[in-house]
Amino acid sequence: MSVLSGKGALVTGGSRGIGRAIVERLTGDGAEVIFCYQHSSEAAAQVAKETGAHAVQVDLADRRDLERLFAEAEARLPGVDILVNNAATAEAQKPITDLTDEDYERVFAVNARSVFLAIQWAARVMRDGGRIINVSSLNTQVPAPTLALYCGSKGAMEQFAKVASRELGERGITVNVVSSGATDTDMLRGANPPEALEQTPAYTALRRLGRPDDIAAVVAFLAGPDGRWVTGQNVAATGGLFI
Repeated sequence: MSVLSGKGALVTGGSRGIGRAIVERLTGDGAEVIFCYQHSSEAAAQVAKETGAHAVQVDLADRRDLERLFAEAEARLPGVDILVNNAATAEAQKPITDLTDEDYERVFAVNARSVFLAIQWAARVMRDGGRIINVSSLNTQVPAPTLALYCGSKGAMEQFAKVASRELGERGITVNVVSSGATDTDMLRGANPPEALEQTPAYTALRRLGRPDDIAAVVAFLAGPDGRWVTGQNVAATGGLFI
């Protein structure tokens, strides 16, 4: 029997990159999975076809879309056992002095508010012994210019996880963060010049960029039975970047 057989999982941002690898891994481990996406309809359809997961198109900045996503998860899954808050936006990479109210609202709505609302929903409907996993970034520990909103919003989600781990622990629900390092995705390549990506392995103990399945493996550990005694933690899945 697969380790996640009979478990239901919701993954946000599951059509590409790390999210796709997480959907592939959780379904491969036996879970029934619903994932959401915003723009990548063709990629989402391919993931759904290959894994058997169910795709839902939503804008995580829209609370009504979130409520629709949650309702569909409750209706389709055998139960809510796993929540992976993976979706994020790296929009508005500007100096602090150039950021607008609209930039702030958009980034925090997707990267922080949607995570808060998802944890709030999961706390109400998740079966005892469940797992909540937030995917964050090494950038909260190694910040860089122009990333104020990204780092700030990811920092918020990390704190949500710590508090939730204390509040939900009596029910056997674990809440953790996985902080990825330089992981070879479209988002990473879109946000960094090629020369920076070529130099990054030299600063990494394992001497390569991460792969999406590297992060998915850590998420799968925390989502599975062997992760039962790990909660309130921020696991740096970085390959030893900047240690």
